[in-house]
Amino acid sequence: MKDIYAYIDAHADEFIADLQTFVRQPSVSAQNIGLRDCAELVRKMMHDDGLPAEFHELKEGPPVVFGHLTSPASAKTILCYSHYDVQPPEPIEAWTHGGPWSAAIVDGVMYGRGATDNKSGVLAFNKAAKAFLAVRGHVPVGLKFLIEGEEEIGSPNLAEWASRNKDMLKADGMHCLDGSLEIGADVPDVSLGLKSVLFAELIARGPREDVHSLNFPLVANPVWDLVHALGTIMDRNRKILIEDWAEGIYVPDEAHEGFLADKVARTDFDELKRDLGVKDFVLGRQGADALRARTYEPTANIQGIIAGYTGPGTKTIVPKEARVRLDFRLIPNIQPEVAARKLKAHLKKHGFDSIEVKTFDHAEPPYKIEASEDIAQAIIAAAHEVYGEPPIVNGVSAEGAILKHVWIPCVLTGFANPGCNLHAPDENIHIDKYIKGIKYAAAIMEHFGRS
Repeated sequence: MKDIYAYIDAHADEFIADLQTFVRQPSVSAQNIGLRDCAELVRKMMHDDGLPAEFHELKEGPPVVFGHLTSPASAKTILCYSHYDVQPPEPIEAWTHGGPWSAAIVDGVMYGRGATDNKSGVLAFNKAAKAFLAVRGHVPVGLKFLIEGEEEIGSPNLAEWASRNKDMLKADGMHCLDGSLEIGADVPDVSLGLKSVLFAELIARGPREDVHSLNFPLVANPVWDLVHALGTIMDRNRKILIEDWAEGIYVPDEAHEGFLADKVARTDFDELKRDLGVKDFVLGRQGADALRARTYEPTANIQGIIAGYTGPGTKTIVPKEARVRLDFRLIPNIQPEVAARKLKAHLKKHGFDSIEVKTFDHAEPPYKIEASEDIAQAIIAAAHEVYGEPPIVNGVSAEGAILKHVWIPCVLTGFANPGCNLHAPDENIHIDKYIKGIKYAAAIMEHFGRS
């Protein structure tokens, strides 16, 4: 691989400039900003790199960019999944270094929305393939590139497209380059499974319009109704109280207990706390208990509550409506549609049947693979080669829209620096981590082709 790595180093300035161009193109799926323009940029950049790429239109939403590159060296194929859409940049005023679309490089760090999640991941696949084509004339394994534009809103249209293109999507392994290195260890985090996410919005209603608060004794207050309803969902010890919520939940076996013990031994917990901006973990969790909870515990998170008047001064009203948005992280084998039914039944049982429950029916299912899978072994070997020591292996960490229709052993891993501010202002990537990430992608292709 020395010739491949040397090519990547020699073309680092070109690869960095391409990432800047990519980051400077807004592509916010939640706000429908710049998505088709970004897809066209992805297709053009792939063509410029000598890679196949074509649009696949969805029934709704921006196109999928797809390309298939065969290999004379291996009968195997990897599905390289990535996404060109990004999170909303707000609050804009919290960004430094020129704002969310500047792609400014300051002291070896590139700042901009998507710099890590996931535009550097898209280009890591592409530039690794380009290096093989330039140096060897072919790639070491068949490559199917799938770059979508709705990942940040839950890929609502991808599953329907995948169901119509099962043969095209078939592969021997699938992986996604998204996320950062392990905090304190400076090695990749290799996840052999993903939690699903069930998004829900609860809507409580009171009087027909906002009314004077002197009428509070006579009318329902939807905010209090929501507060009481939420109190039945989770207790103060983080236990989810919905009946049979954890039914059939994945229980780690001896091998995964070993992965957890290795991660505990190599995690800098003080640095993790600094990265999260907390003095202590909730409930006083420490060491193995903290990592076990993050990896294997289902969650019920309140994203935000929307209700009443919160402007300057006071406004003495009983509001007509209150909403709360939640996300539930679902461990394998908790299925989203089953969890949604249990949530609705729970609220009805506790007397909150007047509260409307909206859920998103495109939630991806959770999944789990074993470390013995070829794609897992190839990624673990590649990480060891490029980073000089074994990666951190997670039993569970969420691209199920495809896996629902075409089962492919799938691994999630990443190469960005801890502190890359995913989904936050000043998202960034260290330039040296980006270039090493391209080498990581190339090593994965090489190892999987040999397996």
